Amino acid sequence: MSEPPIIKHLTEESAGKRLDVVLANIFPEYSRSRLKLWIEQGQVLVNGEVVKPKHKMSGDEQLQLSVQSIESEENCVAEDIPLDIVYQDESIIVINKPADFVVHPAAGHYSGTMQNALLHHDAALAEIPRAGIVHRLDKDTTGLMVVARNLRAHKYLVDQIQKHDVIREYQAVVYGVMTGGGMVDQPIGRHPRDRIKMAVRENGREAITHYRLLQRFREHSHIKVQLETGRTHQIRVHMSHLHHPIVGDPVYAGRHRVPAGAQQELLDCLHVFKRQALHAWRLSFAHPVTGEDVTFEAALPDDMQQLIKLLQADLLLHEASNKNG
Repeated sequence: MSEPPIIKHLTEESAGKRLDVVLANIFPEYSRSRLKLWIEQGQVLVNGEVVKPKHKMSGDEQLQLSVQSIESEENCVAEDIPLDIVYQDESIIVINKPADFVVHPAAGHYSGTMQNALLHHDAALAEIPRAGIVHRLDKDTTGLMVVARNLRAHKYLVDQIQKHDVIREYQAVVYGVMTGGGMVDQPIGRHPRDRIKMAVRENGREAITHYRLLQRFREHSHIKVQLETGRTHQIRVHMSHLHHPIVGDPVYAGRHRVPAGAQQELLDCLHVFKRQALHAWRLSFAHPVTGEDVTFEAALPDDMQQLIKLLQADLLLHEASNKNG
């Protein structure tokens, strides 16, 4: 998917400025990261030459921009996959993502993704980077995501996320009994030995997670989490760093632990819980057109509700047993 090149003639107002900054001013409908990618891919020419994003402009150049999709987007085709749409208008779509649903094509997942589903839901999304997806959830994390339906909304939402103005609240069930809430401010980067995993690392990117205790059980806790940054696997890594990994997390939780003397139903539930018990339950942001604050909520999925119900029953049973004992 490509269009005829866009040609712009610079003036002295651009003198001394970096190419990526100039482009961001000329093309505000595209995100800075998108423009930088196009520069690096050679889709931006300065007087017919490929230059780097930090190239200083003299103010009398001719810019040529070829607007193209990256390869994975060109190969992404529409597929008739149902979407749980919480809200939609001309600018945004809010989706409640189920477990076992990859957000966009990547190695090993070239079809059956949310991006494929979005292209079927609205063919016009083919003109938007990643079909309008501006943030992501892990394959087995459930909950709310917002999708942009036009370039203006896409640029707006990307900027809001980068400024930490989009409020993303999660609920999780973790191992161990927490005493209260707090904040984790620990940088996250790729694990030094296991390239599939992320880890707290001194040379990682800034990552800040706020958490609050909702209910404690005998060997588990139900918590609410709010992201200030959005690193890969951030909540999962930070909770593991606190020695309170998320129940069912196949990457960061290790062996599952069970309360002594628990009922078989709870033991079975914990044993078969093969995904991280993590759900994006509330999403708040300023609407890209009206500027009004909007908030969307999605109830906990059935598997997490059942897990919490059994943990509550286990707690009550043993409290009653101790009382009578």
